[in-house]
Amino acid sequence: MVKRIILVTGPARSGKSEWAELLAEQSGKPVIYLATSHLDPDDPEWQGRIDRHRKRRLASWTTQEVPLELSAAILQETTSGNACCLLVDSLGTWVANLLAEDDPTWGAILEELIESLRGVKEGTVIFVAEETGWGVVPAYPMGRSFRDRLGDLVRRLGAIADPVYLVTGGHAVNLSAIGSVLPPSKTLED
Repeated sequence: MVKRIILVTGPARSGKSEWAELLAEQSGKPVIYLATSHLDPDDPEWQGRIDRHRKRRLASWTTQEVPLELSAAILQETTSGNACCLLVDSLGTWVANLLAEDDPTWGAILEELIESLRGVKEGTVIFVAEETGWGVVPAYPMGRSFRDRLGDLVRRLGAIADPVYLVTGGHAVNLSAIGSVLPPSKTLED
């Protein structure tokens, strides 16, 4: 039994979702797309984004909408004895869905996700994550909380994923091949 965790990260509109979809297709395994977004029929622009993602997916792929219970979905699909490829798109949306949770609750949810990955028996899990900390510090508390939570999550996943890709400017760079994993963060202030 072989398990593989892959992280694809980068800025908005960089091509990270398309790169992750190509990796999923190339895995040779049945693909289950775990969509973390909430559908909002009152937001046509958001619906348009979701529709563009849907149109790119292969007809053979299964899609599950998992806006909150990501850890449970990962465990359910990866411990069933089927060697599948899970494509989680996106972690930024998932973090945003849970932003109202207080810090201790969020910490428990994050640990549950990391623990669910330790429980993966076989198959591939590909995560798509936005890089949000490359700009100014947000001027409002919720924005800072989002940036910090997503940054911490991406760093934690990057420490256990192999490979980790950075997609920017329409190019995918394998950071695992050219970089070194940092030791675990001592604080969330990094």
